[in-house]
Amino acid sequence: MTLSELFHHGDFIDRHIGIDTTDAAAMLATLGLKTRAELVDQTVPAGIRFNQKLALPDAISETEALIRLKEIAGKNRVNKSYIGLGYYPTRLPNVILRNVLENPGWYTAYTPYQAEIAQGRLEALLNYQQVIIDLTGLELANASLLDEATAAAEAMAMARRVSKAASNRFFVDERVLPQTLDVLKTRATYFGFELVSGHPESAGADEYFGALFQYPGENGQLLDLTPHITAAKAKGAVAIVAADLMAMVMLKSPAEMGADVAVGNTQRFGVPMGFGGPHAAYFAFKDEMKRSAPGRIIGVSIDAAGKPALRMALQTREQHIRREKANSNICTSQVLLANIAGMYAVYHGPVGVKRIAARIHRLATLFAAGVKQSGGKLVFDTFYDTVQVDLGSKADAVYEAALGAGINLRRASKGVLGVAFHEKATERDLETLLGLFTGKVFDLADLDAAVTEDFVPAGLKRQSAILTHPVFNTHHSEHEMLRYLKKLENKDLALNHSMISLGSCTMKLNATSEMIPITWPEFAELHPFAPVDQTRGYLEMIDGLAEQLKAITGFDAISMQPNSGAQGEYAGLLAIRRYHESRGDAKRTVCLIPRSAHGTNPATAQMMGMEVVVVDCDEQGNIDVADLKRKTEEHAADLAALMLTYPSTHGVFEEAVKEVCDLVHAHGGQVYMDGANLNAQVGLCRPADIGADVSHMNLHKTFCIPHGGGGPGMGPIGLKAHLAPFMASHVVTPVPGAQSGQGAVSAAPFGSASILPISWMYVTMMGADGLRQATEAALLNANYVATRLADHYPVLYTGSHGRVAHECIIDLRPLKAASGVTEVDIAKRLMDYGFHAPTMSFPVAGTLMIEPTESESKAELDRFIDAMISIRAEADKVQNGVWPKEDNPLRNAPHTQADVTGEWAHPYTRQEAVFPLPYVADNKFWPTVKRIDDVFGDRNLVCSCPSTDNYG
Repeated sequence: MTLSELFHHGDFIDRHIGIDTTDAAAMLATLGLKTRAELVDQTVPAGIRFNQKLALPDAISETEALIRLKEIAGKNRVNKSYIGLGYYPTRLPNVILRNVLENPGWYTAYTPYQAEIAQGRLEALLNYQQVIIDLTGLELANASLLDEATAAAEAMAMARRVSKAASNRFFVDERVLPQTLDVLKTRATYFGFELVSGHPESAGADEYFGALFQYPGENGQLLDLTPHITAAKAKGAVAIVAADLMAMVMLKSPAEMGADVAVGNTQRFGVPMGFGGPHAAYFAFKDEMKRSAPGRIIGVSIDAAGKPALRMALQTREQHIRREKANSNICTSQVLLANIAGMYAVYHGPVGVKRIAARIHRLATLFAAGVKQSGGKLVFDTFYDTVQVDLGSKADAVYEAALGAGINLRRASKGVLGVAFHEKATERDLETLLGLFTGKVFDLADLDAAVTEDFVPAGLKRQSAILTHPVFNTHHSEHEMLRYLKKLENKDLALNHSMISLGSCTMKLNATSEMIPITWPEFAELHPFAPVDQTRGYLEMIDGLAEQLKAITGFDAISMQPNSGAQGEYAGLLAIRRYHESRGDAKRTVCLIPRSAHGTNPATAQMMGMEVVVVDCDEQGNIDVADLKRKTEEHAADLAALMLTYPSTHGVFEEAVKEVCDLVHAHGGQVYMDGANLNAQVGLCRPADIGADVSHMNLHKTFCIPHGGGGPGMGPIGLKAHLAPFMASHVVTPVPGAQSGQGAVSAAPFGSASILPISWMYVTMMGADGLRQATEAALLNANYVATRLADHYPVLYTGSHGRVAHECIIDLRPLKAASGVTEVDIAKRLMDYGFHAPTMSFPVAGTLMIEPTESESKAELDRFIDAMISIRAEADKVQNGVWPKEDNPLRNAPHTQADVTGEWAHPYTRQEAVFPLPYVADNKFWPTVKRIDDVFGDRNLVCSCPSTDNYG
């Protein structure tokens, strides 16, 4: 072997792709093929093939990639941040860092649609909701949104839905965070809302459908908002308060001031700043608004045995059901980060959280007192953590001196500097800051003893109790916390247990080496608005990832701002609308969407103020080109875009795709390609070459960012050159490449930047050849599964050569008609076999959509296939009358330990119930609850923590 072969720089490729050469040969033989190239020829239309090597470097090893990225990270300079503006240094308890953030049992799980095997994550989210309910004082909270700015935009949209005010105007506190106002302006434009900004006291001066107040203000000022909220509500406005979560520990709650809705960021509860994200935004609201609220809500129901069980409540609001009538785009949550914030409260408890909050205010108080004693001028005499000092002509010198001392301050306005205290602020920092602002040396003990004043008005001090539930008063030793986290983890099925074959979700390997950099201080501890010369490493990494994505997709520009796939859709359509407007084509507002499209598409188009026109599909699931032709001609004068998923939502490479794109372009429209299925394209074809003008890329799918139990995600968009100037920019830190004045879609300039190293690492370690091999393996795995299952379940859609793309849909409707066994029965029965169900009843009701990804081994695929074949045999027993229709392993699934240790009166054995195949006993996953009663949960909505007596 050569030296290069011995070093094996591409060894990560073999670790990421689950099948080896021997496995691949056996699987190809099952398909009647000899090579992967034959499979690709039968799957990907020749007319769209990218018959070149991607313009990417060759693969490098995990060690080499980590060294290279560490060098890039070293170009960041992590100063102590006192900037504030919604982002603060915080301490993530190490027991949570190691056992949640760095634990694949938590970060590789999917959205808890199969609640019976997600009870741990759901309990953690219920804890999180309870924290938000306690601190805001409102009756309900959802399970997180993307960031504070988009949460405020969602609140604005909800206010319009529920307000009876005739006005189409929305009031915004002039003290709102600048990034929030930026996002509000973007959303309001295409909703047709008029934003009016002013001092809170003017909120009741006119009629508005809603009013947003910041508490405390971005300048640190503390105001009692009660009279202003009362005045606004008297004229029909929905009152929304954007409130700092840590401040709420000490301050009167939004509800006590009359708020209908509260929004904000939970970043201060242990989540690193990460150059802007990911962080879980909170959204709390009155009970009467629950059916209009955005996002997911975790609720308490019961299982088939009457035992309390958790689930996502009110799922009929999901956009795949409501489509263009959806309240919002549902794929907007940050579950992993919400769980971290909730666990922060569990670990510290009310005493610990109050101590942290009080310490922050005390440091700010002593700083302000010292400045005043020295003749300095405070801009405001009421504040929680942020002190603004008017230094006049000395401001620049103090700012630069602070930089020299390793401290970042905020330039609030001419001559005014802001100092935002936080959990990591120390006594030494306070001494340094006092010296910088006053030129004097203070004895902190003397100052602390002498200062008795308080900068929180008496009427704004919290009197109500917080975090009284036992869960927040039990797990304060590390042993107890460690065991609680493990107890919850054991209730959840994640990728560290078995394959999760969810179609359209691409649940692939999230490699450890990809995850390691996100907790490096150089990436984790940077403020998103830090001076640009301190962020050079981040910008180099982001630019490098952008170049990688350009090579992979063929686009001319990349916008990294959208922090979810749903946001990517929004940002893509936003660029299209702005482009048409720049050409005097504002009338182009019709969005064509195939009937098969994911529900996020029409929901996003609705949010962009577009008129959705549905395009039919043929019997093979392809776009009906004749119908598309009719509709492009009919709407030639007002056609804005076609939203196209490719390969199709049905898991097939449509051969007419170029004709489809040409038709839209010929009638003045733009083509938006949904990147949900990009994992089938990488290295084989490119969206921009096919005809897409803009496309989002789910980095949490194709590019290995983990799903985190329902978030985080990143959905950057690729744009052709003519659309590039219309990508989102940012009011605080303008984005290179975007035209001046292009409003933001997310709170931070580069979205959830701290998880971008995951995708950078993946592409860097795979290289051009590895990425193509991964795509070929994904196609092979999917076709192997489809072929082996075809004798037992009809495969609903295939291409012209009988092949599927990276996923396949099996049709359960004939089985249901013959036996009464439903897709739900099969989904729940798979839990007894140790598997998460594939995607159920999407895009076709009564089906399962299976996507095995390239990361699964042949052995794992065979276990899954064996499970599905065994389930089919069980269904045959029901159909043939061997087992009754209402008492069989499928209808009773899933089975818990309590089932098999208690009384047994079923016509099948305990063995058949819980160890249906030999392999199951080797690695048994026990669901902790039986099948959950969704209807009961919706009729008896409980979304806060019940007594711990209810949990087993």
